[in-house]
Amino acid sequence: MLPFSKLSFWERSIYTDGIDFTIIGAGIVGMSTALHLRRANPSAKIIILERGYLPTGASTKNAGFTCFGSPTELRDDLSKMDENTVWETVSMRLEGLRELFSLVNQAHVQYEACGSWDIIREEEESLTPDFIAYLNEKLFEISGEKTVYAEDKTKWIDAGFSGVKTTYNNRLEGAIHTGRLIEELHRSCTNEGIHFLFGVEVLSFESFDSCVEIHTSMGQLQSAKLLVCTNAFAKDYLDDIQAARAQVLLTKPIANLSVKGTFHMESGYYYFRHVGNRILFGGGRNLDFAGETSTEFETTLVIQEKLTQYLNELILPNTSVEIDYSWSGIMAVGSEKKPIIQKTNKNIAFGVRMGGMGVAIGASVGKQLSKIFS
Repeated sequence: MLPFSKLSFWERSIYTDGIDFTIIGAGIVGMSTALHLRRANPSAKIIILERGYLPTGASTKNAGFTCFGSPTELRDDLSKMDENTVWETVSMRLEGLRELFSLVNQAHVQYEACGSWDIIREEEESLTPDFIAYLNEKLFEISGEKTVYAEDKTKWIDAGFSGVKTTYNNRLEGAIHTGRLIEELHRSCTNEGIHFLFGVEVLSFESFDSCVEIHTSMGQLQSAKLLVCTNAFAKDYLDDIQAARAQVLLTKPIANLSVKGTFHMESGYYYFRHVGNRILFGGGRNLDFAGETSTEFETTLVIQEKLTQYLNELILPNTSVEIDYSWSGIMAVGSEKKPIIQKTNKNIAFGVRMGGMGVAIGASVGKQLSKIFS
C-alpha cells in the first residue's frame, strides 16, 4: 500500500488534507459517532481510520443480540455494582437500541423481535417472584413498558432442552444480522460523504494547540479533533479497560430445528440463538478469565469443548450436530459496565468499554461522543 506521502493532489484533497474530525475504529460506535457528527457539521471533513480490511474487534464478531440485560445477569450486576449505575447502564442500552434503529432500517439488518429467554438449569437456584417484580418495576420506570420479564415454564420443553428447571422471558429483546448492520452503517456514512481509510493502523497520536498529529502505518495525518472508538484496544490510553475475548461456534444446518429465539445462561456468560436452521453458541469466558483477557483472535480447546458439551447435552440432546466453524471477538470490560465517554484534552475524546453490549449501547455512545466538543 502507498504511504500518504505518495498520494496525488486529488487524493490528498479528498482524504488527508484539512480533516476536521478523525475517528479511529469503523465499528458500531465509530460509524454512529460519524453520522451524528455529520448531522451537526454538514460541511466538515470526517475520516474514519480502520486498521483491518473489515472492522476489527467485536462489531461483526458478536452473536447479534439486541439485548439489554437478562434477569440472572442483572442479579449478578446488582451484587457487584451500585444499583443506580446498573439501571443507568440499562437505560443507556435501551436508548442505544432506539438510536440504532433510527440510523438503520430494521428490515435491512434482518431484525427479529423474537424475545429472549434466560435459562435456569436444574442445579441452579430459581429467581424469586419478588425479584422479577422488582426488575419489571425498574424497567417500567425506564421504558414505560409493563411486564417485560416473566417466567416461562414451557419454552425449554418446546425447544427440546434437557437439564433445565425453568426459563424467564424478556419480550423486548431480539436479534439482528450484525454483518448487515455494519454494511448499513457503512452505506449511510459513505452516502453522507464520510470517508474511510481501511488498512491504516494508528500507532500513536499527540495533541497540540490547534490539531492532533496522528502517526499511522501509512504516515502522518493532522486532524482538528480525534475521537477514539476502539473499545478494548484503547486500554493503553485509559485506565479501567480490560480486554475480554468472546468465543463463538456455529453448527452446520440442522433439519427441523425447534430452537427459536435468543437465549442466555449462567448470568450471561453463555448465550445462543438460531440463525436460520443453525445454532450460534458463544461464551465460556468465565472458564478462564485470565486467559480470555487476550486481544488475539483465537479460540481455545477448553472453551470450545464446553460449548460443544452444552450444545450436545442441554440444547440439542436428541439431535446429531456438527460444528461448522468457530471464531472470536474482543470486547472491553472494567470495574463497571457503564461505558467510558471521556474527553482527555480539548482535541481528543474516547468512547469505549461497551461491557459486552456494543450492539445495544454503541449508537447511544456514538451520539453522546459526537457532542463532546460542542
